[in-house]
Amino acid sequence: MPAEKRQTCWGLADELMAQYHDLEWGVPCHNDRELFERLMLEGFQAGLSWSTILNKRENFRAAFDDWVPILVARYTDEDIERLLADPGIVRNRLKVVGAVRNARAFLQVQEEYESFDAYIWQFAPRVMPDAPIPASWKDIPSRTDESDAMSKALQKRGFTFVGSTICYAFMQSVGMVNDHLAGCPARNAVAHRTLEGRQASF
Repeated sequence: MPAEKRQTCWGLADELMAQYHDLEWGVPCHNDRELFERLMLEGFQAGLSWSTILNKRENFRAAFDDWVPILVARYTDEDIERLLADPGIVRNRLKVVGAVRNARAFLQVQEEYESFDAYIWQFAPRVMPDAPIPASWKDIPSRTDESDAMSKALQKRGFTFVGSTICYAFMQSVGMVNDHLAGCPARNAVAHRTLEGRQASF
């Protein structure tokens, strides 16, 4: 018997996708390990569905040492081959090698800025009070000037699989933008969590 699906602003979704939509997507994230994981998973998604990646997320965590950047940065050729033999993840050599390369670039950013969070959130667009709320997916871009700038900056620092479309998807994921549609209950929940986070920082 197929699992029940429920309505989200993405359409009907299984429970795993629905929970991600309700509790994570669009919620501001400032934890470096989580930011690294989200950026890597967006890169692994290239050419695939997000559902595929989300269903493999726990396998990815197990394979990549819970996405601790300093551990991934130390991976050797043997580790690469181990990952490419793991059926629980996406076995694409360019993406696997890219994740190791990205971990090393990530650590360099941390060293320079004290945290990746301090660096990457500089690219968040300024939210205007009168900004229109998207009514349909036609209103949501696949890339923006800010994601273009993020992509160019990350590539210059040695990151790979960080094209502008991937960067915008990352921005949506970590709450730099709130692209829940008008009328979506999760949109108000995200806005409330964002406000709480800002108040806690004062």
